Amino acid sequence: MKNQGHHGDFEQVVLPHLDAAYNLARWLTHNDHDAQDVAQEAVLRAYRFFGGLRGEPRPWLLAIVRNSCFTWLQANRPADTVGFNDGVAELLPADDDGPEVQAARNCDRRVLNAAIATLPAPFREVLILRELEDLSYKDIARITDVPMGTVMSRLARARRLLAESLGATSNISAH
Repeated sequence: MKNQGHHGDFEQVVLPHLDAAYNLARWLTHNDHDAQDVAQEAVLRAYRFFGGLRGEPRPWLLAIVRNSCFTWLQANRPADTVGFNDGVAELLPADDDGPEVQAARNCDRRVLNAAIATLPAPFREVLILRELEDLSYKDIARITDVPMGTVMSRLARARRLLAESLGATSNISAH
């Protein structure tokens, strides 16, 4: 049965990227529960349109998540109202020196989360897609449906705004 094959292919090709889908939804909605709802809706859409997948599945799925997030936000909560909880450990150095270091890292993470949360959505999304999801500029351009130069410009501006917000005098390192 063709549908059975479609289902199996979807599980193998798309489902490995669920964590990335949820992570992007969480950063865009600022809320775990809302992110779960949006990610679930996005995965259902992805399943419905799986036959149209061209190229890599991860950017394709994240584009669907992004569009689902903005549709959901427009309908339910046009303003960002909830802060971030987790998700930036990849930006911070890993160090297991002890409770003092852990406490400092947690404090830094909260400060960084708050700074990322204040970024305008176009800058926040490219920063998340590049720094947390480690996507290429080309994939980010495809996901956000903007030219690659715009992605690079938004990323540079997001890094600058983030550095300013954190009171840094030097630029955030590029990956």
